[in-house]
Amino acid sequence: MDALTPSNSPASPTRAFPLTLRRSGIRRGTVAVMLILAVAMAARVGARTAQAALYPRDGRQAMTEADMARFAGAGVLMCYSEFGTLERAAAAWLIGAHDLVVMNAHNFVDRRLAPTHPVTNCFFRIAGGDYYFDEDSLRIGAAVESKGLHITDDWALLQLLQSTPEAVKPQPAPDVSDIVTGARFKVVMVSPAGHSNTRLAATTESCDVYRVDEPTEGHVRRVRHDCNDGYGGSGSGLFTEDGRLIAMHSASLDMNQKRPFDVETHYGSAMLFEGELAKAIRDAASKPR
Repeated sequence: MDALTPSNSPASPTRAFPLTLRRSGIRRGTVAVMLILAVAMAARVGARTAQAALYPRDGRQAMTEADMARFAGAGVLMCYSEFGTLERAAAAWLIGAHDLVVMNAHNFVDRRLAPTHPVTNCFFRIAGGDYYFDEDSLRIGAAVESKGLHITDDWALLQLLQSTPEAVKPQPAPDVSDIVTGARFKVVMVSPAGHSNTRLAATTESCDVYRVDEPTEGHVRRVRHDCNDGYGGSGSGLFTEDGRLIAMHSASLDMNQKRPFDVETHYGSAMLFEGELAKAIRDAASKPR
């Protein structure tokens, strides 16, 4: 659910056909055949786009049991669609405590902060178990007076009605005090919910942060990265090479455009775990249970 940036879907070639065919006097049977072929061609184009990585290089690999052990807290936000179908909505992380989950706010509100998905339609899946949320615990990063959702406040915290077992370890509260503005460094993107443009159910990928921006809303900095993403990859974690969670993916510019990374026009956006986000995690994790 990368709701903060529009996708670039291929335009359907069927729209221009009716006027052209009426003028040429082609028979109805031929018109029908041509329309069917056009729709089939559009479907093939759409399928290719859906399977395309964001960048020419695609280093995503299937997430293994060893990865699950290394990257603690990796889970999936599961939600029912408006048609009642259960779907993988996004990545989500058990963090700071056995009953606290962090994910993107755009799973529940749109870019104008209008509610889109009730918390009660979703639950958290981790290590083969399903856990439901306390709907009254929802907190999102956008301030009350905000008029829109931005990359650096696109986070949500929810408490579970039931804690996970001791064996299901949460991710420790992150510390990014050593990350320097303007820095470039290697990361691993961990995507427990997978992506729409790969057949792998959950992935990891070694990639690069090219720039850490200046802090904006809530004293949170955006990082621009070249990790491949696809719909459903929201909330993916960015880890340092030594296994430390430092950022959460939010959206990608020019979604579905398979072309070289560009730090100004074609990049992935993630927010560092700092400022208001880090404080909210610490405060929620320290509350008496």
